[in-house]
Amino acid sequence: MPDATIAFDRTIPILRIFDVAKAREFYLDFLGFTVTMEHRFEPDLPLYMAVERAGLELHLSEHHGDACPGSTVFVWMRGVRAYHAELTAKRYGYGRPGIEALPWGDQIEVHDPFGNRIRFCEKSDR
Repeated sequence: MPDATIAFDRTIPILRIFDVAKAREFYLDFLGFTVTMEHRFEPDLPLYMAVERAGLELHLSEHHGDACPGSTVFVWMRGVRAYHAELTAKRYGYGRPGIEALPWGDQIEVHDPFGNRIRFCEKSDR
């Protein structure tokens, strides 16, 4: 029988990165996230960084073993068309995602410079 005192608050995906400048360009400049935390054990060691936007928090890590490159994160959201318009207006040189109408909702898929994908999807009643 499940214990009623156990509760999970939220999930925070960890995505592997290999270049801090490229990660900042993609996650901050293009996707519009804000850095909420940065940590290095020493100045020349790998970065672990948290970014956030509109309630979605992602952790980005240069640490070997924290995550596998090529991961996919699925995000339910509201306002996918407005987000698409915002991203399109930035004319990002490495990707211009479209909106895909799927049976479960309208979805934007973006690919970061490290092979990771994020699928932003707004539910629909199709």
